[in-house]
Amino acid sequence: MSSVDATATLTVLVENCAARRGVLGEHGWALWIETGGLRILLDGGQGLALRHNAEALGVGLCSADAVVLSHGHYDHADGLWAVCDQLGQARLYAHPGAFQERYSASTAEGVRPVGSSVHDLAEVRRCVLELVDTPTWTKVASRVFVTGQIPRRNDFEDTGDPFFLDEALERPDPLVDDQALVLETERGLSVILGCGHAGVANTLDHVAEHTGERRFHLVIGGMHLRHASTDRIQQTIAALRRHRVDRVAPAHCTGLFATAELMRAWGNRFVGVGAGSRVRL
Repeated sequence: MSSVDATATLTVLVENCAARRGVLGEHGWALWIETGGLRILLDGGQGLALRHNAEALGVGLCSADAVVLSHGHYDHADGLWAVCDQLGQARLYAHPGAFQERYSASTAEGVRPVGSSVHDLAEVRRCVLELVDTPTWTKVASRVFVTGQIPRRNDFEDTGDPFFLDEALERPDPLVDDQALVLETERGLSVILGCGHAGVANTLDHVAEHTGERRFHLVIGGMHLRHASTDRIQQTIAALRRHRVDRVAPAHCTGLFATAELMRAWGNRFVGVGAGSRVRL
């Protein structure tokens, strides 16, 4: 795999809303990262929009050097299996706990499966060049890292919703597989979240510990604050400020209220994204 330079372009392939003509919105998240000679696909949405949007945006998924799975929920993982035929030359970086059955429950929908539709690791390995386990901080290439499992140290953060490892809802799912992608660019560190189930503050604390950096250029992705209390949202904003985050680009599961609060706090340094958006670093 080639080394990378200190610039990057991020293309949103899947997001809840479409940001331009000719692409589809879908409840999910997928991001295409180009940095130097390296091409990375982070997540794949739930599989309805990824192939269409990649073609519409001129993204050749078959050129991916690496695929990073942020965690094992269907709206991030299943799109990868839908384009499995194009990922044979890529290494897949995933926490070993990502491929298990998972459930959620609500008054409106009852108990429903929310995990990846693929649980067989042999099937996962057939899709890609190599499956790389990432239980801990892992280097993907020069200036590109996966956080691995993120310690949960902040008392105001949780997984964002009640999730379970069994259909009887007896075994809570702590989502230990939740991880983020870290890019070093000429403007500083950028952190790419999937859903941020480990907590945005926990994630930034973890990245800061590993890199020694105390300033971030961009935090982009799902922050899973859609059901968060006002207090948690404000503490999240305080953590982003403590880490001197220059730009924020909340997406997917962040929630309308939290997104509005982040927009108010960051002003013209807030970056709105949807399927089809491009962000240059």
